[in-house]
Amino acid sequence: MSAPLSFRLNGQPVQTLAAPDRTLLWVLRTEFGLTGTKYGCGISQCGSCTVLVDKRAVRTCIEPVASVAGREVITIEGLAQGEKLHPLQEAFMQNDALQCGFCTPGMILTAYAFLHANPDPTREQLIKALDHNLCRCGAHVRILDAVLSAAATMRKGASS
Repeated sequence: MSAPLSFRLNGQPVQTLAAPDRTLLWVLRTEFGLTGTKYGCGISQCGSCTVLVDKRAVRTCIEPVASVAGREVITIEGLAQGEKLHPLQEAFMQNDALQCGFCTPGMILTAYAFLHANPDPTREQLIKALDHNLCRCGAHVRILDAVLSAAATMRKGASS
């Protein structure tokens, strides 16, 4: 039996008895019911499983849950402030930057981490930052437009 592992999840302290080498992806989905984090490739290549760990984008399909002990984890479910969506979530809706929605949580959280480090990116910098997040529907142009729109909103102080 594993010892309790504690971390903050979407602003709340949580504990799990999961085996330390179990992936964060499956702990989030099965133990905490946070299904916004998707299983895509299982080898850290598509970005569907991305969450924020201490505001950095992390691929949960290969990340052992033990690596988040004592840290802050934010999933797509925790990005909004109550009923108020984060500017990235709003911009994805306003720019029709999702089709099937499977890649959307990972795209948004990767964009969040990128904008946290670079709040005023060029389109080329954004393309490079999102290069390893795959969208099979082909919404990349609208995704870029959404992130750049959200960046402008965030720079005006609406939210970060």
